Amino acid sequence: MQEKRPLSFGVQLTLVFFGLVFLFSLNVGLGSVSLSFSEIISNLFRESDASVHTILWQFRLPKALTCILAGAGLATSGLLMQTLFRNPLAGPDVLGLSSGASLAVGLLLLAGKGFLFTSNAWSLAIAASGGGALVLLLMLTIARSVRDNTSLLIIGLMMAAATSSVMSVIQFISRADDLQSYIIWTMGSVGNTGWNEVGVLAVILFVGLVISVFLLKSLNGWLLGENYAHSLGINVPRARIGIVVATGFMTGGITAFCGPIAFVGLAVPHLARLATSTTNHRILLPIVACGGAMLLLLCDTLSQAIGNVQSLPLNALTSLIGAPVVIYQVIKMKRVSV
Repeated sequence: MQEKRPLSFGVQLTLVFFGLVFLFSLNVGLGSVSLSFSEIISNLFRESDASVHTILWQFRLPKALTCILAGAGLATSGLLMQTLFRNPLAGPDVLGLSSGASLAVGLLLLAGKGFLFTSNAWSLAIAASGGGALVLLLMLTIARSVRDNTSLLIIGLMMAAATSSVMSVIQFISRADDLQSYIIWTMGSVGNTGWNEVGVLAVILFVGLVISVFLLKSLNGWLLGENYAHSLGINVPRARIGIVVATGFMTGGITAFCGPIAFVGLAVPHLARLATSTTNHRILLPIVACGGAMLLLLCDTLSQAIGNVQSLPLNALTSLIGAPVVIYQVIKMKRVSV
């Protein structure tokens, strides 16, 4: 019986690209007001219908582009973390950055509202960015001191646990209305961004991907351990800091504008490895980035279609859709390696 050969990288990337274009078109067209393909095309470059043009350019396109940018950034961050720690359960929030951002937003919504700040979209983004940046600086300082990745992983998990504990205390003493605002933020959303936010997210993703491309040799060398990476002439401490910076920059920025979106960074790298049958990061990186964008587009589209006027929580769908797929693939393949 002839063994089935995997598709070439060019074919895989082409299929992923067309899948991304299809899901992008579907996401733009579906919602509380459905837009046909002809309406989208006719209003894409000129205004043929004022209401359709407004819906398309002020709501649908920024939201769809946010899905692409956030999904690609989170999935890439997950790939970096799983490779760095050689741990299949590592995700973009493993360094405690999402927890730091959540703590800062919680302090703003539950403790600082009506006192020092107002809880508009940009104040939430600034608070989340500040919280994530503080944790990132702390983790960079620690990364210079510790000599192994396991210690860094444990410290990141402990920081996440500590910030979660502080948030539990704050939630316990908060008012019901403020608590509801915070809980809604933690559910994740891509519908609160405009073109200014999309521009910031695009810069964040670009910087993160550029750093990741420069780290491709280090990432491939890391697969067989630090000693092997050293033998290849890789500066391990510098590469570790580069990975932490790239992950922190993307995760912190995305969390600032979209909230803590779960599961994308954990699941997509596994699905990409199983689909491509490779651990070469030169192949994995573009597939993972596109796969993260596709998953978030799919989840947001379903949240709009199922919820009709009011969309469903994004985090609920990312886990509900992604978890069974990963479980099935892992059972089918018997094991998953990083």
